Amino acid sequence: MLPTPWGERIMVKRGNHYESAFEEYLRSRQVPYLAVDESRRSLLPVYGAAHTSLKNLDFVVSASRGVTWLIDVKGRRFPSGGKQFWKNWSTSDDLASLARWEQLFGPAARGLYVFAYNVVGDRAPLPPHELFEYRGGLYGFVAIERTDYAEHARQLSERWETIAVPTAKFRELARPVSSLI
Repeated sequence: MLPTPWGERIMVKRGNHYESAFEEYLRSRQVPYLAVDESRRSLLPVYGAAHTSLKNLDFVVSASRGVTWLIDVKGRRFPSGGKQFWKNWSTSDDLASLARWEQLFGPAARGLYVFAYNVVGDRAPLPPHELFEYRGGLYGFVAIERTDYAEHARQLSERWETIAVPTAKFRELARPVSSLI
């Protein structure tokens, strides 16, 4: 929720609890951000063609050190499907769109995947003091820069156009969101 000049608070209406939890996390830390309306894809003109569509970001976050983070939130359970931890899959379209947004925003903007892990077991992706409680759920927000993700991603499914970073490499590169924002 953001305060308006009239003192009321408004929050982007989201059906995705991962994104809602992350938005509340930003608010609770008083981090300046812009929540993006994802109801429609953005259309961009292409030279010599009509238009191309681009997957929208979830948030634009102003951080210290002059960086603007262009954030795509990926919600996953921790663990996922039994004993599977650190699921970090995305789609090729998500990765390409995030790279394009970086170009559009300019050199001070950097793409960031935020994996919002909903902790459903007795293990967590972060230490207890880094976890965030939201509406009865517990979340760990782990981030990886788009460039690192792109460099190390491997194809999971050609049919679904999904990619992921191998678990060991992901754990090496990913950081708590709190270290970046």
